[in-house]
Amino acid sequence: MSSNGQIPVLLISAETLPEAWEKLILALWESGSRVHTEYDRRDAHGAFEDEPSRDATVLVEVKTPLAEPRIHKNIPAGLEELEVYRQEVLYGIHDHWIDPSDPDKWTYTYHQRLYKYQAVARLDDPGAPRLAPVNQMDYVIEKLCEHHYTRRAQAVTWIPGADAATEDPPCLQRLWFRILADERDEWHLNMNSHWRSRDAYKAWFMNAFALTDLQRTVAEAVSRRMKRVVHVGRYADVSDSLHIYGSYFRQAEPEVAKMKADPDYRHRAWNSTDPAVVEIFEETRTKLRANPDYVRGARS
Repeated sequence: MSSNGQIPVLLISAETLPEAWEKLILALWESGSRVHTEYDRRDAHGAFEDEPSRDATVLVEVKTPLAEPRIHKNIPAGLEELEVYRQEVLYGIHDHWIDPSDPDKWTYTYHQRLYKYQAVARLDDPGAPRLAPVNQMDYVIEKLCEHHYTRRAQAVTWIPGADAATEDPPCLQRLWFRILADERDEWHLNMNSHWRSRDAYKAWFMNAFALTDLQRTVAEAVSRRMKRVVHVGRYADVSDSLHIYGSYFRQAEPEVAKMKADPDYRHRAWNSTDPAVVEIFEETRTKLRANPDYVRGARS
């Protein structure tokens, strides 16, 4: 696709997470703009060695985010890393890796920003003035219980000024929640996630898998407080820049070919209740309890 100076806007609708991932990969592959990134490798003369990424602004609707099959077999991360990442986002198992003053550690985790958000002028200055930490997810649950139809139930990650000065600012910017009743007066918790930048091939599925599980925990918390069933509703995922890096093309091309040759994504998906999946997830949690630094990997 040649560039006309306009970022393409792609709209994806799917029933499940694996279906959504395949559809967005194919849409980017066919219709994404070609644009280089700050991470592309260059040779000694400054010329790009990597191909341009395939990039677009993308809205993905997942109608039933907890429906099976829920896991794609061919995502670059394996089941262990997927469960580690879910534990990181929901339960903060890697919050102890945060130390912005140490270049070998992290400046944030999504769990820390959602559950212990703390505004500060500079992340790498331990002496910089800080506001009291805010548990934004507690606020979200309380607000939904107060008025289930509220439009104010949201949590943010960005710290103005501080994040702009770092080399690794958050990709996730905001979560937004709202409960709607259906014709039977049953409640459904809808969630939107908003991202400034997103690795479609290696990060999107892990992000969506963990965040829709967070959506489930919010629905369950509201259900307990309100003493009525709250179903998990649709999940909408908005990325300003969703991209497949040129350096991944050699790895991604065979997967794209499989998707094109056999459009039925279910042939490449697992139920999260599959005994093999359950066993690996349980083993991973056991390893994490014994060693919190188990599977220390790249950010998503």
